[in-house]
Amino acid sequence: TPSHRDNFIKLVKEGFYDGTLFHRVIPGFMIQGGDPESKGANANALLGNGGPGYTIPAEFVEGLYHKKGALAAARMGDAVNPNKESSGSQFYIVQGSVFSNEDLLKLKTRMGVDFTEEAVKTYTTIGGTPHLDGSYTVFGQVIKGIEIIEKISGASRSSSDRPLKDMIMRITVID
Repeated sequence: TPSHRDNFIKLVKEGFYDGTLFHRVIPGFMIQGGDPESKGANANALLGNGGPGYTIPAEFVEGLYHKKGALAAARMGDAVNPNKESSGSQFYIVQGSVFSNEDLLKLKTRMGVDFTEEAVKTYTTIGGTPHLDGSYTVFGQVIKGIEIIEKISGASRSSSDRPLKDMIMRITVID
């Protein structure tokens, strides 16, 4: 997913994300951030619509799926975004849940997709969000610090899933 990777690294190096919030947190699902309108936003502000003014064409790659710790691009829904183009800046990190083989079989039938052996093993052991596969671009993976996702996802939150205490980002690229 070179377009997503390159865009994310460019924004990080520009300091775009510094001071933005994890503005949407859903336990057992994901934590979302990258809305520039979240910088210094008041507690009642509705967040999640901001971006850099562009989208990125979807890059769905077999073998990249929504396992726990996956970094993926947020996007507008299918009704207004039939090409599934990604937000230019908003992203989420999967916390996910562990699924049973039976649950995955139901999803397979409902979605009309087949999960690889590797994906089934992952979803039934470490977990993820398999219902997002093939609809949102996965472009990275948390390899260290997964416990931070757990902490953020456990935060008290409002009815709009915004943490009551601001979760402020500072992201750097380590070469």
